[in-house]
Amino acid sequence: MTNTRRIQVLRASERPATPWLNGGGVTREVAGFPAGAGLDGFDWRVSLADVATAGPFSPFPGIDRVITLVEGAGMALTVNGAEQLIDAPFRPFAFPGDAATDCRLLGGPVVDFNVMTRRGRVEATVELVSTPRTVEVPAEATVLLVCLAGSAVADGTPLARHDAALLDAAGSYELHPDGVTAAVTFRFRTAR
Repeated sequence: MTNTRRIQVLRASERPATPWLNGGGVTREVAGFPAGAGLDGFDWRVSLADVATAGPFSPFPGIDRVITLVEGAGMALTVNGAEQLIDAPFRPFAFPGDAATDCRLLGGPVVDFNVMTRRGRVEATVELVSTPRTVEVPAEATVLLVCLAGSAVADGTPLARHDAALLDAAGSYELHPDGVTAAVTFRFRTAR
C-alpha cells in the first residue's frame, strides 16, 4: 500500500540557515515536532549543521542526541571527558545532550546530521539506507526520510540532496536511494 498523499516534502532550498551564537557554524532545521516549537519546546528536532570551527556544543538538558557525519574529514567529540572519533560518514553516534561536549575538527569544516529527542517522551531510531527498501511506518509513529547524499525517490516523490519527506500515516512506503538516505523513526513513549 502506498500513501503518496500523506508525504510532506521538505525541500532543502526552502530551509533558512541559522547562525550559531558562538559563530562556529550554521544550522538548518529539517523538521521538528511540534511544528514551530523553539529549542526549549520540541519533542523531536532534526537538522543539518555546517560546522566551521572547533568548540563546545550547546547543552540541551533532557535531550538525547544522535549525530552523523555527512561531509568532511570528521571530528573528535569529547563527551563527559571521553573522546569519540566521528571520522567515517554515515555512522550514527548517540550521546546525551546535557553532557559536557567539545568538538575538535579533524581536517576542516564538516556537515553533520543531528537528531534530538526529548528524553522519556520520544525515542528515535536512525538508519542509513543505500539500497531500495520498503519503509514501514507503524501506528503512532512518524518517519522522516532525509536524503544525505545523491538523490532518492520516496513513494514516487523525487528527493534531491538534503531534501526530506515526512511520513506520518501508518503504512508501507517505497524508498529508492541513489546515494544515502537517513530513515529516522520517532516513537512517542507518552501520549502526544
